Amino acid sequence: MSNRPDAGSAETARRQDRPHTDDGQKGDDNMTPQNLHTHTVFSDGKNTPEEMVLGAVRAGCTSLGFSEHSPLAPFYDPDRYAMEAADLPAYRSEILRLREKYAGQLEVYLGLEQDYDSPAPGPDFDYLIGSVHSVVADGVCLSVDNTRETLVSAVREHFGGDYLALAEAYFQRVGDVAARTGCQIAGHFDLLTKFNEGDCLFDAGAPRYLDAAMGAMEALLRRDVLFEINTGAMSRGCRTSPYPAPSLLRALRERGGRICITSDSHSEGTVAFAFRQAGELALACGFRETWALTETGFQAIGLEKFLEHVS
Repeated sequence: MSNRPDAGSAETARRQDRPHTDDGQKGDDNMTPQNLHTHTVFSDGKNTPEEMVLGAVRAGCTSLGFSEHSPLAPFYDPDRYAMEAADLPAYRSEILRLREKYAGQLEVYLGLEQDYDSPAPGPDFDYLIGSVHSVVADGVCLSVDNTRETLVSAVREHFGGDYLALAEAYFQRVGDVAARTGCQIAGHFDLLTKFNEGDCLFDAGAPRYLDAAMGAMEALLRRDVLFEINTGAMSRGCRTSPYPAPSLLRALRERGGRICITSDSHSEGTVAFAFRQAGELALACGFRETWALTETGFQAIGLEKFLEHVS
Protein backbone atom coordinates (compact mmCIF):
# COMPACT_ATOMS: atom_id res chain seq x y z
CA MET A 1 0.00 0.00 0.00
CA SER A 2 1.27 3.48 -0.86
CA ASN A 3 2.26 5.82 1.95
CA ARG A 4 1.53 8.91 -0.15
CA PRO A 5 -0.76 11.67 1.11
CA ASP A 6 -3.92 10.45 -0.65
CA ALA A 7 -3.75 7.01 0.95
CA GLY A 8 -5.51 7.74 4.27
CA SER A 9 -8.24 5.45 5.52
CA ALA A 10 -11.69 6.18 6.93
CA GLU A 11 -10.62 4.60 10.20
CA THR A 12 -7.66 6.91 10.68
CA ALA A 13 -9.64 9.91 9.47
CA ARG A 14 -12.00 9.47 12.40
CA ARG A 15 -9.14 9.82 14.92
CA GLN A 16 -9.20 13.62 14.66
CA ASP A 17 -12.80 13.74 15.83
CA ARG A 18 -12.63 11.33 18.75
CA PRO A 19 -12.05 12.72 22.25
CA HIS A 20 -8.43 12.42 23.33
CA THR A 21 -8.25 10.96 26.82
CA ASP A 22 -4.63 9.92 27.28
CA ASP A 23 -3.21 13.19 28.59
CA GLY A 24 -5.93 15.78 28.72
CA GLN A 25 -9.50 16.70 28.03
CA LYS A 26 -11.41 19.26 26.01
CA GLY A 27 -9.85 22.60 26.75
CA ASP A 28 -11.09 26.11 27.36
CA ASP A 29 -11.90 27.63 23.97
CA ASN A 30 -11.08 31.05 25.43
CA MET A 31 -7.45 30.16 26.18
CA THR A 32 -5.13 32.59 24.49
CA PRO A 33 -2.25 31.29 22.35
CA GLN A 34 0.84 29.80 23.85
CA ASN A 35 4.23 29.04 22.38
CA LEU A 36 6.01 25.88 23.49
CA HIS A 37 9.03 26.17 21.17
CA THR A 38 11.26 28.88 22.67
CA HIS A 39 15.03 29.33 22.69
CA THR A 40 17.20 31.70 24.70
CA VAL A 41 20.85 32.50 25.30
CA PHE A 42 21.14 29.11 27.02
CA SER A 43 21.40 27.68 23.49
CA ASP A 44 21.14 29.57 20.20
CA GLY A 45 18.58 32.25 21.09
CA LYS A 46 19.25 35.98 21.19
CA ASN A 47 17.50 36.92 24.44
CA THR A 48 17.47 35.88 28.08
CA PRO A 49 14.59 33.76 29.40
CA GLU A 50 13.13 36.74 31.23
CA GLU A 51 13.23 38.86 28.07
CA MET A 52 11.33 36.07 26.31
CA VAL A 53 8.75 36.05 29.10
CA LEU A 54 8.20 39.77 28.64
CA GLY A 55 7.97 39.25 24.88
CA ALA A 56 5.27 36.63 25.43
CA VAL A 57 3.30 39.00 27.65
CA ARG A 58 3.51 41.74 25.01
CA ALA A 59 2.33 39.24 22.38
CA GLY A 60 -0.80 38.52 24.42
CA CYS A 61 0.13 35.03 25.54
CA THR A 62 -0.93 33.69 28.92
CA SER A 63 1.56 30.81 28.86
CA LEU A 64 5.02 30.13 27.49
CA GLY A 65 7.11 26.99 27.30
CA PHE A 66 10.89 27.01 27.13
CA SER A 67 12.53 24.33 24.98
CA GLU A 68 16.28 24.79 24.82
CA HIS A 69 18.25 22.53 22.51
CA SER A 70 19.31 19.47 24.49
CA PRO A 71 23.04 18.90 25.00
CA LEU A 72 24.90 17.08 22.24
CA ALA A 73 28.31 15.51 21.86
CA PRO A 74 30.53 17.70 19.62
CA PHE A 75 30.29 15.24 16.73
CA TYR A 76 26.52 15.75 16.56
CA ASP A 77 26.66 19.54 16.96
CA PRO A 78 28.72 20.88 14.05
CA ASP A 79 26.81 24.17 14.16
CA ARG A 80 27.29 24.61 17.93
CA TYR A 81 23.64 25.35 18.63
CA ALA A 82 22.98 23.03 21.60
CA MET A 83 22.96 23.91 25.27
CA GLU A 84 26.02 22.80 27.22
CA ALA A 85 25.34 19.92 29.61
CA ALA A 86 26.92 21.96 32.40
CA ASP A 87 24.25 24.65 31.89
CA LEU A 88 21.26 22.35 32.44
CA PRO A 89 20.97 23.05 36.21
CA ALA A 90 21.13 26.82 35.66
CA TYR A 91 18.57 26.59 32.85
CA ARG A 92 16.21 24.60 35.03
CA SER A 93 16.63 26.95 37.97
CA GLU A 94 16.06 30.07 35.86
CA ILE A 95 12.87 28.78 34.28
CA LEU A 96 11.49 27.73 37.66
CA ARG A 97 12.40 31.16 39.07
CA LEU A 98 10.47 32.84 36.27
CA ARG A 99 7.52 30.50 36.82
CA GLU A 100 7.32 31.72 40.40
CA LYS A 101 8.00 35.39 39.61
CA TYR A 102 5.32 35.65 36.91
CA ALA A 103 2.71 33.41 38.52
CA GLY A 104 -0.72 34.92 37.91
CA GLN A 105 0.52 36.79 34.85
CA LEU A 106 2.04 34.04 32.70
CA GLU A 107 2.15 30.28 33.06
CA VAL A 108 5.72 29.14 32.46
CA TYR A 109 6.61 25.59 31.44
CA LEU A 110 9.99 23.88 31.56
CA GLY A 111 10.60 21.93 28.38
CA LEU A 112 13.44 20.72 26.21
CA GLU A 113 13.90 20.30 22.49
CA GLN A 114 15.30 16.81 22.70
CA ASP A 115 17.53 16.10 19.73
CA TYR A 116 17.55 12.67 18.12
CA ASP A 117 21.24 12.31 19.02
CA SER A 118 21.14 13.66 22.58
CA PRO A 119 21.50 11.58 25.74
CA ALA A 120 18.25 10.80 27.53
CA PRO A 121 16.95 13.79 29.51
CA GLY A 122 16.07 13.77 33.16
CA PRO A 123 12.47 13.18 34.27
CA ASP A 124 11.75 16.69 35.52
CA PHE A 125 10.58 18.41 32.32
CA ASP A 126 6.98 19.40 31.64
CA TYR A 127 7.25 18.29 28.00
CA LEU A 128 9.72 17.36 25.28
CA ILE A 129 9.87 18.32 21.61
CA GLY A 130 11.58 15.59 19.61
CA SER A 131 13.59 16.97 16.70
CA VAL A 132 16.00 15.95 13.97
CA HIS A 133 18.48 18.59 12.81
CA SER A 134 21.03 16.45 11.01
CA VAL A 135 21.84 13.17 9.30
CA VAL A 136 25.01 11.11 9.38
CA ALA A 137 26.67 10.01 6.12
CA ASP A 138 30.21 8.80 5.41
CA GLY A 139 31.02 9.18 9.09
CA VAL A 140 30.15 12.89 9.05
CA CYS A 141 27.29 14.67 10.84
CA LEU A 142 25.53 16.91 8.32
CA SER A 143 23.19 19.72 9.36
CA VAL A 144 20.01 20.20 7.32
CA ASP A 145 19.19 23.69 8.64
CA ASN A 146 22.39 25.69 9.05
CA THR A 147 22.70 27.53 5.73
CA ARG A 148 21.67 26.87 2.15
CA GLU A 149 25.32 26.64 1.17
CA THR A 150 26.15 23.97 3.75
CA LEU A 151 23.09 21.95 2.72
CA VAL A 152 23.99 22.09 -0.98
CA SER A 153 27.58 21.13 -0.19
CA ALA A 154 26.51 18.22 2.02
CA VAL A 155 24.22 16.79 -0.66
CA ARG A 156 26.87 17.16 -3.35
CA GLU A 157 29.68 15.63 -1.32
CA HIS A 158 27.85 12.89 0.58
CA PHE A 159 24.71 12.04 -1.43
CA GLY A 160 26.02 12.43 -4.97
CA GLY A 161 23.74 15.42 -5.52
CA ASP A 162 20.64 13.33 -4.76
CA TYR A 163 18.39 15.40 -2.48
CA LEU A 164 15.84 12.60 -2.34
CA ALA A 165 18.46 10.30 -0.83
CA LEU A 166 19.01 12.98 1.82
CA ALA A 167 15.25 13.11 2.38
CA GLU A 168 15.10 9.34 2.86
CA ALA A 169 17.90 9.47 5.43
CA TYR A 170 16.30 12.44 7.19
CA PHE A 171 12.78 11.01 7.40
CA GLN A 172 14.06 7.66 8.61
CA ARG A 173 15.37 9.52 11.65
CA VAL A 174 12.21 11.60 12.00
CA GLY A 175 10.08 8.45 12.08
CA ASP A 176 12.15 7.16 15.01
CA VAL A 177 12.37 10.41 16.97
CA ALA A 178 9.39 9.84 19.28
CA ALA A 179 10.46 6.33 20.22
CA ARG A 180 14.00 7.54 20.75
CA THR A 181 13.25 10.69 22.77
CA GLY A 182 9.91 10.02 24.46
CA CYS A 183 8.63 13.37 23.18
CA GLN A 184 5.05 14.63 23.24
CA ILE A 185 5.60 16.94 20.23
CA ALA A 186 7.31 16.18 16.92
CA GLY A 187 9.37 19.22 15.94
CA HIS A 188 9.45 20.86 12.48
CA PHE A 189 8.53 17.66 10.63
CA ASP A 190 9.93 18.67 7.22
CA LEU A 191 12.81 20.87 8.39
CA LEU A 192 14.96 19.84 5.43
CA THR A 193 12.76 22.09 3.24
CA LYS A 194 13.96 25.20 5.10
CA PHE A 195 15.96 26.35 2.06
CA ASN A 196 13.68 24.79 -0.56
CA GLU A 197 11.12 27.55 -1.00
CA GLY A 198 9.36 26.99 -4.32
CA ASP A 199 11.11 23.62 -4.70
CA CYS A 200 14.26 25.48 -5.73
CA LEU A 201 16.53 22.60 -4.69
CA PHE A 202 14.36 19.50 -5.03
CA ASP A 203 10.82 18.39 -5.77
CA ALA A 204 8.98 17.95 -2.47
CA GLY A 205 6.15 16.32 -4.41
CA ALA A 206 8.31 13.55 -5.85
CA PRO A 207 7.11 10.02 -5.05
CA ARG A 208 10.36 9.10 -3.27
CA TYR A 209 10.11 12.17 -1.08
CA LEU A 210 6.46 11.61 -0.22
CA ASP A 211 6.98 7.92 0.52
CA ALA A 212 9.76 8.80 2.95
CA ALA A 213 7.74 11.58 4.59
CA MET A 214 4.60 9.51 4.93
CA GLY A 215 6.51 6.59 6.37
CA ALA A 216 7.82 8.91 9.09
CA MET A 217 4.36 10.37 9.67
CA GLU A 218 2.77 6.96 10.11
CA ALA A 219 5.46 5.97 12.62
CA LEU A 220 4.87 9.14 14.64
CA LEU A 221 1.11 8.71 14.52
CA ARG A 222 1.51 5.31 16.14
CA ARG A 223 3.09 7.16 19.08
CA ASP A 224 0.18 9.67 19.14
CA VAL A 225 2.44 12.71 19.36
CA LEU A 226 1.43 16.24 18.44
CA PHE A 227 2.85 17.67 15.21
CA GLU A 228 3.82 21.31 15.50
CA ILE A 229 2.93 23.85 12.85
CA ASN A 230 6.15 25.81 13.13
CA THR A 231 6.68 29.40 11.90
CA GLY A 232 10.36 29.67 12.84
CA ALA A 233 11.79 29.68 9.31
CA MET A 234 9.35 32.46 8.42
CA SER A 235 10.58 34.77 11.18
CA ARG A 236 14.16 34.17 10.05
CA GLY A 237 13.37 35.02 6.44
CA CYS A 238 13.88 31.54 4.96
CA ARG A 239 10.27 30.67 4.14
CA THR A 240 6.95 32.36 3.50
CA SER A 241 4.86 29.54 5.00
CA PRO A 242 5.15 27.29 8.06
CA TYR A 243 6.28 23.71 8.40
CA PRO A 244 4.84 21.20 7.54
CA ALA A 245 3.84 21.67 3.90
CA PRO A 246 0.08 21.85 3.18
CA SER A 247 0.03 18.46 1.43
CA LEU A 248 1.57 16.86 4.52
CA LEU A 249 -0.83 18.66 6.83
CA ARG A 250 -3.80 17.42 4.81
CA ALA A 251 -2.43 13.90 4.99
CA LEU A 252 -1.96 14.30 8.74
CA ARG A 253 -5.54 15.46 9.15
CA GLU A 254 -6.85 12.53 7.08
CA ARG A 255 -4.99 10.17 9.39
CA GLY A 256 -6.34 11.73 12.56
CA GLY A 257 -3.17 13.53 13.63
CA ARG A 258 -3.16 16.37 16.15
CA ILE A 259 -1.35 19.70 15.93
CA CYS A 260 -0.03 22.52 18.05
CA ILE A 261 1.08 25.92 16.77
CA THR A 262 4.55 27.15 17.68
CA SER A 263 6.96 29.87 16.61
CA ASP A 264 10.32 28.20 17.29
CA SER A 265 11.19 31.63 18.63
CA HIS A 266 14.80 32.72 19.05
CA SER A 267 14.09 36.36 19.93
CA GLU A 268 11.65 38.31 22.08
CA GLY A 269 9.77 39.84 19.15
CA THR A 270 8.82 36.54 17.50
CA VAL A 271 7.13 34.61 20.32
CA ALA A 272 3.81 34.47 18.47
CA PHE A 273 5.13 35.11 14.96
CA ALA A 274 2.61 34.47 12.14
CA PHE A 275 0.25 32.56 14.41
CA ARG A 276 -2.72 33.80 12.40
CA GLN A 277 -1.24 32.45 9.17
CA ALA A 278 -0.48 29.14 10.87
CA GLY A 279 -4.01 28.87 12.27
CA GLU A 280 -5.58 29.73 8.94
CA LEU A 281 -3.38 27.12 7.24
CA ALA A 282 -4.53 24.51 9.74
CA LEU A 283 -8.17 25.36 9.09
CA ALA A 284 -7.65 25.21 5.33
CA CYS A 285 -6.12 21.75 5.72
CA GLY A 286 -9.16 20.49 7.61
CA PHE A 287 -8.17 20.82 11.27
CA ARG A 288 -10.70 22.21 13.70
CA GLU A 289 -8.58 22.38 16.85
CA THR A 290 -5.07 22.92 18.09
CA TRP A 291 -3.62 21.61 21.34
CA ALA A 292 -2.11 23.52 24.25
CA LEU A 293 -0.31 22.48 27.41
CA THR A 294 -2.03 23.19 30.71
CA GLU A 295 -1.34 22.24 34.31
CA THR A 296 -3.45 19.12 33.76
CA GLY A 297 -1.92 18.07 30.44
CA PHE A 298 -2.56 18.86 26.79
CA GLN A 299 -6.01 20.15 25.95
CA ALA A 300 -7.78 20.99 22.70
CA ILE A 301 -8.66 24.55 21.67
CA GLY A 302 -11.01 25.32 18.79
CA LEU A 303 -9.07 26.91 15.94
CA GLU A 304 -11.71 29.53 15.29
CA LYS A 305 -11.46 30.64 18.92
CA PHE A 306 -7.67 30.52 18.68
CA LEU A 307 -7.78 32.87 15.70
CA GLU A 308 -9.84 35.39 17.66
CA HIS A 309 -6.83 35.90 19.94
CA VAL A 310 -4.04 36.27 17.36
CA SER A 311 -3.13 39.03 14.95
